[in-house]
Amino acid sequence: MAKFIFAEKFFLEDMVAGPGFLEINDGRFGSFSEQEPGGSAEVIDYRDLWIAPGLVDTHIHGFKSHDVMDNDFEGLNNISKALLSCGVTSFLPTTLTSSTESLNQVVEMIGAIYTRVQGAKIKGIFLEGPFFTEKHKGAQNVTYFEDPSIDKLKKWQELSHHMIKKIAIAPERKDTAEFVEYCVKEGITVALAHSDATYEETKRIVEKGASIFTHTYNGMSPLHHREPGMVGAAMNLKDVFAEIICDGHHVHPAAANILMNVRGRKETVMVTDCMMAGGMPEGDYQLGEFPVVVENGTARLKTGSLAGSILQLKDAVKNVVKWGIATPEEAIYMASTAPAKSVQMDDECGKIAPGYAADFIVLSPELELKATYLDGDCHYRV
Repeated sequence: MAKFIFAEKFFLEDMVAGPGFLEINDGRFGSFSEQEPGGSAEVIDYRDLWIAPGLVDTHIHGFKSHDVMDNDFEGLNNISKALLSCGVTSFLPTTLTSSTESLNQVVEMIGAIYTRVQGAKIKGIFLEGPFFTEKHKGAQNVTYFEDPSIDKLKKWQELSHHMIKKIAIAPERKDTAEFVEYCVKEGITVALAHSDATYEETKRIVEKGASIFTHTYNGMSPLHHREPGMVGAAMNLKDVFAEIICDGHHVHPAAANILMNVRGRKETVMVTDCMMAGGMPEGDYQLGEFPVVVENGTARLKTGSLAGSILQLKDAVKNVVKWGIATPEEAIYMASTAPAKSVQMDDECGKIAPGYAADFIVLSPELELKATYLDGDCHYRV
């Protein structure tokens, strides 16, 4: 039997509407109407509140003291459940540069159990590395850096039951053109990261099919007026998406605004790059094989370099609105529909549209999260 959500405002696929009623039938979205449903239909009353699509985090390493690289189902399940408190209903567990053996084990574990997690849905795996270069290594372990290998990717796909949805590489490594062409053919989205590539090197790989810039500004050759670098490519090339970490530490709000203005908010993807200390007190943690200190809102290596973030995606949405660089509609789009589009998942998540799984969040007009729904049922409530 259908039920209906009544609320002041709905962030639908192509418009903002409301007040009105959103139909949910068998765990999927039905139609939206401003007219009250007749008969004895169940109506869930969220008057004065807003309904938005569940957020989609396509770049996240951990949360609540668990890390994807721990290779532990219970830890991954705890990440999945805890992400509901961040407004996230779909995510890509993200690996770090590590040994081939370690990556084999992690992708095999995720591929075997991803349907059993009890919170935010695992929609695939993001391999962040190991095909990077050293100058902008960030918190990636250079010991394991190497040139892209189609054979290794084939093995990871086999072990994970074809769950690899996204992989990040440095454009200047050997054989990247052939590697990108293979990924595109296999439906794997190629991102560019941790690289000192020139603008021309980056452009060449984008022309082969790479389509995402990973945490733009961070871990890449900067914009210079005589060598635009990867940052310039992220701003200027056509038909690509630019990730950005909007915690106020990775990127200055003005720089985030510049990227959004030149790239367009439809092609800007807000991610967290969150590590295990997300949702936890300040103190000492690990990111892969590196010790990390969390204080003053940042996670840093002992060298002082940023090491992922402790950002929650719901807070990224609030931040860009508070900074005056996005409307609520734009902010929600950059944290839901745009991420899903960037990895070719917008046919199954990131939107409130008829036939989609009824994964949505309830927000106050101040963008405070009030509830998170999966398949039409409330799984988290403040």
